[in-house]
Amino acid sequence: MKDILFFLKQIHSYSGSVLYLNLMAMIVIGLLEGLAILLLIPMISLSGIIDLNIEGIPLIGLFSFLSDIPPSIGLPLVLGVFVLLAVGQNLLHRTITIRNATIQHGFLRHLRMETYRNLLFSNWSFFIQKRKSDIINILTTEISKANGGTHSVLQFMSSIITTAIQIVLAFLLAPSITIFVMLCGLILIYFNRRFLKRSLALGKRNFLLTKEYIGGITDQMNGIKDIKSNTLEHSRMDWYTGITKGMQNEQIEYMKLKTTSQLYYKMASAVLIALFVYLSIQLFNAQAAQLGLIVIIFSRLWPRVAGIQASLEQIATVLPSFKAVKALQHECKNAQEFTLHKNDAEPISFAHQIECRNVFFRYNQQEPKNTLENINLILPSFKMTAFVGRSGAGKSTLIDLIMGLNKPESGQLLIDGVELTRDNLLSLRQAISYVPQDPFLFNTTIRENLLLVKQNASDEDLWEALAFACADQFVQRLPDGLDTLIGDRGIKLSGGERQRLVIARAILRKPSILVLDEATSALDSESEARIQEALERLKGKMTILVIAHRLSTIRNSDQVVVLEDGKVIQQGGFNQLSQEKSKVFSHLLKRQMEVAP
Repeated sequence: MKDILFFLKQIHSYSGSVLYLNLMAMIVIGLLEGLAILLLIPMISLSGIIDLNIEGIPLIGLFSFLSDIPPSIGLPLVLGVFVLLAVGQNLLHRTITIRNATIQHGFLRHLRMETYRNLLFSNWSFFIQKRKSDIINILTTEISKANGGTHSVLQFMSSIITTAIQIVLAFLLAPSITIFVMLCGLILIYFNRRFLKRSLALGKRNFLLTKEYIGGITDQMNGIKDIKSNTLEHSRMDWYTGITKGMQNEQIEYMKLKTTSQLYYKMASAVLIALFVYLSIQLFNAQAAQLGLIVIIFSRLWPRVAGIQASLEQIATVLPSFKAVKALQHECKNAQEFTLHKNDAEPISFAHQIECRNVFFRYNQQEPKNTLENINLILPSFKMTAFVGRSGAGKSTLIDLIMGLNKPESGQLLIDGVELTRDNLLSLRQAISYVPQDPFLFNTTIRENLLLVKQNASDEDLWEALAFACADQFVQRLPDGLDTLIGDRGIKLSGGERQRLVIARAILRKPSILVLDEATSALDSESEARIQEALERLKGKMTILVIAHRLSTIRNSDQVVVLEDGKVIQQGGFNQLSQEKSKVFSHLLKRQMEVAP
């Protein structure tokens, strides 16, 4: 029952009083259905059509006036009342069904919106720790499964209410028989608890299988070029065959479980109806009218009891999915990054410098070694600062920290002397354009990809940004120009063309801080040289931070920062560091010159 209450609490948080109005309407439906059955035989008897012994039946006095009506009039009147009750019940049932569908699908959207909103505003460390496919699985498959539980809960509540009302009516007619049947039903439900336990275990296995399936598919689609290049098709097909076989078996197992529980209830229904009819006549001396009504009520009631069991099994099956969704929402709320909404923050402006003061950082608190250690840096505004070092030296981690993606374990990040906190973090992000080494583009047109950062940009602005990134010429050659579809992650373009589009998008935003993470690594020499010239023109207009492996690209930077094992080991101008022959920068420069053609 606690699982039912858990679902109801979540539904109530979305629907509010509408949920309780629906429950009240369900009570009315139960009353109308019960009255239609309860009063049919007594009214017919009172009308004189059929002579039934109806003495002692509750509520019969309300219809004593029918005894004075001739049978020729009584029959249409009785049947008319019965039809009105049935029509009213079904009209109300239709309304409630629509309202329940509105609650169910509205709650589905609510789950999706809340989960996605919490995800978007989670901090960077949350995404580092989470597998992307697990998030995709919850956003797609598990939320939909959880919503199936919403339908089952609403069905359960409807069945419980109607069943309770009909039990009360049956109790008024024949308390002894009703108590006997209820005891039989409770015993049956007790012995069928194992179906609920098996449903819950099945739901957990199904959740894990789906998680593995989505994870594998995501990884393989991301690495499809590697799969094709290394002829891994057969091994991947073997994996897919195995995982889908497991999913098939789980679905068959669920159907076996569902049909087995329903079979038990249907067989028990037949046995119990026969048993209580026999006992009603032999032991309880039930009157004909009472017996007829009880048979009608319980023949309708018992399938509802079976439906309640089916709803409980369905809820148990989807409960792991629902809990996974709520757990993700909870994690996201704990990892919430901003205290401001997008429209509340203006891009930060700084006149002097960004400073890292005694900064220490590590991704996992359990790790004995810091990823960044005792970083003390000053990054002058409107200057170009380059970060170099061997792979794993901590360059990208430091840039992430400067952008506010990472938070120092100790130490401070200061902007013009003001510490970076949650209150001004969004303002900093609004001032940054970031160009990653692996360019990301959406599966849409070039125009829409550019307009992501500046929706009101004119065509003139777009072409200006493209020209800056040396992308205007290849875009002009495309059949549809700016309106050319570029495919998933820009797959229809070359690596260099994708990189130039991302650079153009960054420039279109007109940021105060431009961050280039190996942004020219995929460009040919001519394009790289042109972008370097363009960056030179930007010096003095914005602060430029560059991560570079090819040291020839940073000759004109104002400051070079060399990292090794998470520490700043050298800092100064390009020429200055290149003259320090025994140091790391000079060694890196020499190695690159040796391998250069």
